[in-house]
Amino acid sequence: MSKHFDPLETRSADQRAADLARDLPLQIARAQATAGMAEALAEVRAQDITTIADLAGLPVLRKSALVAAQSSASPFGGYAALRAAEFEHIFQSPGPIYEPGRTSPDWWRMGRFLHASGIGRGDIVQNCFSYHLVPAGMMFENGARAVGAAVLPAGTGQTELQVRAARDIGCTAYAGTPDYLKIILDKA
Repeated sequence: MSKHFDPLETRSADQRAADLARDLPLQIARAQATAGMAEALAEVRAQDITTIADLAGLPVLRKSALVAAQSSASPFGGYAALRAAEFEHIFQSPGPIYEPGRTSPDWWRMGRFLHASGIGRGDIVQNCFSYHLVPAGMMFENGARAVGAAVLPAGTGQTELQVRAARDIGCTAYAGTPDYLKIILDKA
């Protein structure tokens, strides 16, 4: 396994700053083009947002405001640049909050985290995060794919079968809550 996930990790501080100065105005302009952010960012000049410090001056979208927006403009409250049917997944998190998802390489940006954790090609991840409505299961699966690991999409429950599958398949990594890992280990 290489030491770094990708070339982004080895950029100089000057290169990171230059990349941010180039990319942040584009992202702000994209956000301003969505119905949900148009009003909140109406007074913001996208070209003026070029540093991390500049982000601190932007308005914060509160969870309660997102839930209200999604109630009146289902499913994403006007905050997505694409229509719901253009995403591969639509998740529902507590709130309820609807979240779009893609299957494109490392959509959730979890590959970098898993790589830093030592997970990569040759590993089999027993993914015990839920695949039911919420994004956690797919987040870890997407990241595992990004680093070349195989995935046992286990979810929660059926502990005896989980213990057997981990043994039979040879799982080398676990993704899930610490409490559920303890339940599996106690059953093993």
